[in-house]
Amino acid sequence: MQLPYDAILLVAFGGPEGPDEVMPFLENVLRGRRVPRQRIEEVAAHYFHFGGVSPINAQCRELIEALQSAMQARSWRLPVYWGNRNWHPLLEDTLRRMADDGVRRAVAVITSAYSSYSSCRQYLENIEAARKAVGHLAPTVDRIRPYFNHPAFVEAWTERLAETLQRLPDSESERWHVLFTAHSIPLAMAERCDYERQLRDVATCLSERLNIPRWNLVYQSRSGPPEQPWLEPDVCDFVRQTLTKSALSHVVVAPIGFLSDHMEVLYDLDVELKQVCDELGITMLRAQTVGSHPRFVEGLLDLVEERLGLRQDHPVVGRLPARPLDCPSDCCPSGRPTLTPSQGS
Repeated sequence: MQLPYDAILLVAFGGPEGPDEVMPFLENVLRGRRVPRQRIEEVAAHYFHFGGVSPINAQCRELIEALQSAMQARSWRLPVYWGNRNWHPLLEDTLRRMADDGVRRAVAVITSAYSSYSSCRQYLENIEAARKAVGHLAPTVDRIRPYFNHPAFVEAWTERLAETLQRLPDSESERWHVLFTAHSIPLAMAERCDYERQLRDVATCLSERLNIPRWNLVYQSRSGPPEQPWLEPDVCDFVRQTLTKSALSHVVVAPIGFLSDHMEVLYDLDVELKQVCDELGITMLRAQTVGSHPRFVEGLLDLVEERLGLRQDHPVVGRLPARPLDCPSDCCPSGRPTLTPSQGS
């Protein structure tokens, strides 16, 4: 079968794979931004807590393997390349290798399901910057659409959260609360995109599918100066200030804003939030992210098929329409934020 594209390009944030890489990685992320040294050292400590290794690269390798395996059952196959915007393998190096391999057109699968500057447009800018650096032989790269409301993403999350809810004791059925979490972004950015609406739509879908009576959408991992407003409430503040008044015994955390169990999930939730819950005598359960869930992997390939022209349907769940295959030129502007030093890592 003759396809209009030559390859799939997995595009991710990147992360260090050893202690010696932590500071160079963060300096690369923050190049050109005015982030206090103290904040950089705070984020570095999160990585050092886990031996200086971000789990994101291993999770990308696992996802690539799952995509390659799932493709075998389809009538088409494409090679899968992988490039990060902030650490090795860097996008520029990957695009240069693709050019050397004769790739002329690629479909980008970005490891972020939602629309905002940080989670969507900035990746597109990074791809174009890498293409410019490679030169006229660089392949054209077209992305799949944002997939927050694709049935496969929501169904995979439904299964992950259902598995966690089953761990709750029957005797505590009236004393638990679900917190859907996502990375906070500056209000100036949030007001110029549908990020918050998309998150709330997914949270609403999951709560309806699983008959969750008590839930809230909260945020985590904010950065930037204190005087700059970001999306709230912060998950730790919400637990301290609101849930403690509700006589709850269990908190179930579903990090729907994240694709895999990377650093913000492992540290900001499994370490910091758990410490808050322990101090308050609340049991915390955290749902695993979709990662390489088989249904999600099949959904990503369905989205690639949309780009390949092999599918004419654009299925969605929830109340929001499918995002366009090609982003409008004015969508998701930055709002000139102070960007988080580790979103997506």
